[in-house]
Amino acid sequence: MYELKNTEQMALVRESARQFAQAHIKPYIMEWDESQYFPVELFKKMGEYGFMGVLIPEKYNGTGLGYQEYITILDEISKVCGSIGLSVAAHNSLCTNHILSFSNEEQKEKYLPKLASAEWIGAWGLTETGSGSDAGGLTTTAVADGDYFIINGSKTFITHAISGDVAVVMVRTGEKGDKHGVTAFIIEKGTPGFTAGKKIDKLGMRASETASLFFDNCRVHKSQVIGEVGNGFVQALKLLDGGRISIAALSLGIARGAYECALRYANEREQFNQKIFDFQDVGFTLADMATKVEASELLTRQAGYLKDTGKNVTKESAMAKLFASETAVEVSNQSVQIHGGYGFTKDFPAEKFFRDAKLCTIGEGTSAIQKMVISREIKPS
Repeated sequence: MYELKNTEQMALVRESARQFAQAHIKPYIMEWDESQYFPVELFKKMGEYGFMGVLIPEKYNGTGLGYQEYITILDEISKVCGSIGLSVAAHNSLCTNHILSFSNEEQKEKYLPKLASAEWIGAWGLTETGSGSDAGGLTTTAVADGDYFIINGSKTFITHAISGDVAVVMVRTGEKGDKHGVTAFIIEKGTPGFTAGKKIDKLGMRASETASLFFDNCRVHKSQVIGEVGNGFVQALKLLDGGRISIAALSLGIARGAYECALRYANEREQFNQKIFDFQDVGFTLADMATKVEASELLTRQAGYLKDTGKNVTKESAMAKLFASETAVEVSNQSVQIHGGYGFTKDFPAEKFFRDAKLCTIGEGTSAIQKMVISREIKPS
């Protein structure tokens, strides 16, 4: 188990993220949501606050913090807007963390300072139209051509596909299904043959940009390979342990935001000469919501502790992601119900939490995938 770090540093991190979210995100969330606007300028400002390089060491211009602080930042931001929380998570835990975890020193020195400051926004590409969560079934290929690789194919549902300045992408360099047949490449925006599709019109998380990436005889130098050729699949699996913690923290923030707005409403709304909070059905529902939010945090914090201390976190990160994401969906649904007819309108925040929450059970692998991972981890040897 772990001890929650109630340190002065943690308190400062939480207050900094809370104030930032209230001042720079909250006033614009519905404007960004309705227009599907990805506020690049906001992320540049978050880079100044250290929120875009949370896990990157100070030697690369990062904040040099751990997963406990990272969870806190995602919790506070996602409590206000899940879309912004999602983009912070994707930038930190996928593109940036892949380079930090597996790249050589030259690649780290070239890319990490720009990513940590948000001078560059990062994207990460694994998912394809046909393969989905089946990373072994990738159809995007890279064929060696002297000192270069020629990449052809596409990726879909890629966060920051249009606005991203650099992407880490997994492509097949061997046979289908071979876990050593996938390689990770760093590809910069503007590389000939590397383009993005149109923005995908989504139910929720609408201010977090999502689109496809296309590769048409895209010529990439071998110096852009991360690690060894054929190690991309193994790298991706290791990276997704941390990615699940990110989605768990994102889910925690959305659930907390939905719970808190329901709690406020129940304590303000009067029916039959009393606050609706005092009706047993509403009070008990809020009690269930509060309990599940707390349990989500405990699971997420435990996974973060294990990650920070270098221990295996596969089971715990999958458990945290599974429970917290399903809690976000359940709590946001209950929040709409407590708001009644007002919960179905855009005048109250409950409906946005409701729309945003669903992605949490899909991103970084569906709930079924998490259960598969957990069952594999708990199976007696």
